[in-house]
Amino acid sequence: MAGEFEGKKGLILGVANKRSIAWAIAQVLAEGGAQLAFTFQGERIEKNVRDLAATVDAPLVTECDVRSDDDIARVFAETGEAFGGELDLLVHSVAFAAAEDLEGRFTDTPRDRFWMAIDISAYSLVACARAAQPLMEKAGGGSIVTMTYLGGERAVPHYNVMGVAKATLDSAVKYLAWDLGERNIRVNAVSAGPVRTLAARSIAGFPTMEAIVQERAPLRRHVEAEDVGAAAGYLLSDAARNVTGTTLYVDSGYHAMGM
Repeated sequence: MAGEFEGKKGLILGVANKRSIAWAIAQVLAEGGAQLAFTFQGERIEKNVRDLAATVDAPLVTECDVRSDDDIARVFAETGEAFGGELDLLVHSVAFAAAEDLEGRFTDTPRDRFWMAIDISAYSLVACARAAQPLMEKAGGGSIVTMTYLGGERAVPHYNVMGVAKATLDSAVKYLAWDLGERNIRVNAVSAGPVRTLAARSIAGFPTMEAIVQERAPLRRHVEAEDVGAAAGYLLSDAARNVTGTTLYVDSGYHAMGM
């Protein structure tokens, strides 16, 4: 996508390390000529994010707690300052559930951790889209992409409360697409197959999920972060200017199978 994003300005939420899907997307955008800003969550990953951001000359790297409306407002204000009040691209690759809720029974999920998973994994997209809207309107429109998973549509053992959060996210994509479409802002999702990321390690039985996809998906192969990055790049690009409210599956065709 050389030159595809020349002059575009983007904000990336969710990079943790070089294996992150968000970083794979960022690389596609940067190679296409986009200027990028990044957020990080907590001191533990700050250095990783700053080091990666430096390789693409990011003008802004800032902390963001997506559970805080004040923090989100600050981040988008800083983004506006860095990019002359405009924003073309927003990548939302943020999700979280307590590790103990990604094993055992979904039935045992306590109320506080249920709402925490939905708040971080789904409502954060709504809050960020709202904050991005004025910047994207000033740019003449924009494109938002979030990351989802088949566990929001079907029961996947051990995915549990995260599946419910992804179902909420999937619905939010459609409603945001309707609300923001008249402002020329598109909202889409990529549903990736099992990818070996830091977050994936917290899901009990992840190797089994990966093996089943390789065995039963039509293409019979693993999905890499780079595959997801390329698909997200398409959705963010002008080539997808009439695509919104859509989920693009990058799972070697596994979602099409009945068993």
